[in-house]
Amino acid sequence: MLFNVLGSFITVTSLAAIHVLADSLPPIEIVGNKFFFSNNGTQFFIRGVAYQSDGSDSNDGSNLKPGQSYSDPLANFEACSRDIPYLKQLRTNVIRVYSVNPSEDHSKCMQALNDAGIYVIADLSEPKRSINRNSPKWDLDLYERYTSVVDEFQKYDNVLGFFAGNEVSNSINNTDASAFVKAAIRDTKAYIKAKGYRKIPVGYSANDDQAIRVDLIEYFACGTDEERMEFYGANMYAWCGDSTYEKSGYADRTKEVAKLGVPAFFSEYGCNIIRPRKFGDVSALFGKMSDFWSGGVVYMYFEEANKYGLVSVGSDNKVTTLPDFENYSAQIAKVTPTGVNSADYSPSITHPSCPTVDNTWKAASNLPHVPDSNVCACMSDSLSCVVSDGLDPKDYEQLFEYVCSKVSCAGIVNNATTGEYGSYSFCDDKDKLSYVLDVYYKAQGKAADACDFNGSANLVKPSSQSACSPVLSAIGTAGTGSFSGSITYSGSAHSRVPAGSASDGSGSSSSTSTGKASSDAGLSNNIRSFSSLYTVLAITLSISVGLGLAII
Repeated sequence: MLFNVLGSFITVTSLAAIHVLADSLPPIEIVGNKFFFSNNGTQFFIRGVAYQSDGSDSNDGSNLKPGQSYSDPLANFEACSRDIPYLKQLRTNVIRVYSVNPSEDHSKCMQALNDAGIYVIADLSEPKRSINRNSPKWDLDLYERYTSVVDEFQKYDNVLGFFAGNEVSNSINNTDASAFVKAAIRDTKAYIKAKGYRKIPVGYSANDDQAIRVDLIEYFACGTDEERMEFYGANMYAWCGDSTYEKSGYADRTKEVAKLGVPAFFSEYGCNIIRPRKFGDVSALFGKMSDFWSGGVVYMYFEEANKYGLVSVGSDNKVTTLPDFENYSAQIAKVTPTGVNSADYSPSITHPSCPTVDNTWKAASNLPHVPDSNVCACMSDSLSCVVSDGLDPKDYEQLFEYVCSKVSCAGIVNNATTGEYGSYSFCDDKDKLSYVLDVYYKAQGKAADACDFNGSANLVKPSSQSACSPVLSAIGTAGTGSFSGSITYSGSAHSRVPAGSASDGSGSSSSTSTGKASSDAGLSNNIRSFSSLYTVLAITLSISVGLGLAII
């Protein structure tokens, strides 16, 4: 190996970095509907275990602190180093983690997993920052969350992929939420590409709901390459006790994914209606199903109230294996799927048509816009009537309901069923409320009392950003027009000066993005309940992939 040494000096950290690189697992790549080792083309089958505690048991090492909604298992080296030997006993080559903190240090756990031959599939969301099936949106805050996880984990070659959602649509009543998950897949894929990261696939993990399962598979597999999921995970709990391939429905599920153009696997499995679990489905999954399924992730490692655990962790921090551990170990030890080498594999891939919107499927193929904070900043700084800074976000909904009953709120609407999205629909709630207050104020002839609402709103002096003129003009006052081009925004976003002030303020931040919104003429005035105000963290990025994104 050749080293370029400056002044005959190599730092210890440089040597460590070279060592990690040299010892890294080969990344897993996708060809057709299968996973392969990138170094030799051998087909890769997932022998996975779900690895994350809900934090309810302090003995498992989760160390959930007051106010925390989750504990990151990959940031706890003491716990993961304790558990890796048990995972290896189960021939584990993948763990699935559901929530990670991108600001934590994951290097020790990720290296230990790498050394043990274990890959990671990580969900991009976390409990308080995820796509809510009952009030779905894809906005600046969620975009920042997803991309920050990508930024943190892209450096590890043993990251197999990311899930953009888990069981978000789980009944016919909330299928519209899938449009927002699919937009998240699209934008995460675009972000990975634009940043020049290694190609890490992004997929979706679905529940096994009879009424929507086929539509759901087709929806995430249809459309353009940029939009489609790159793998499909099914949370499957149909094989209980001494069931069979046919009685469990596994035979039918296999037919449903047989023509799917991306890898499919069980992102969770292991029915526990009859305990202890026998895991008779393991032989089928890695046997007769292996032409179309790439293995699965057993749920789960830790024993909790739901009684799915393979092990329990005592107050002394010692691991005790449970009957499920022994039974699963015996089954997984027998499997030897042969697979195919990528050099000998020439897939013929066809992608399904998108499902038609009807009584059971409510997500149109047109997706929400790419979140772009420059667009929101330009809009916000152009307003004359804005929400008062002191107003509690809990009181926003009442104002939204009143104002949107008087004027069109098309500029902020999210309607996945019609495929219509306002050009400002991804902005934060405060900016969206200010936008509709300004629409109302102008509709009332700019009367002074039209921007008060008992002190909930106030007049400010709008700024005149020349760089914002093209986007604001293209989007229009209704907030439904389309824009495609570069925005160079300079100034302090959302810095509002009271009307009549001698100064309109100045700032030093600047960023460039390319914005694109779809034409949304004829949007309805129906708006969903808005969740609490999110704080947008400061990052800047420039993307040139046909869809521009920037968060400032």
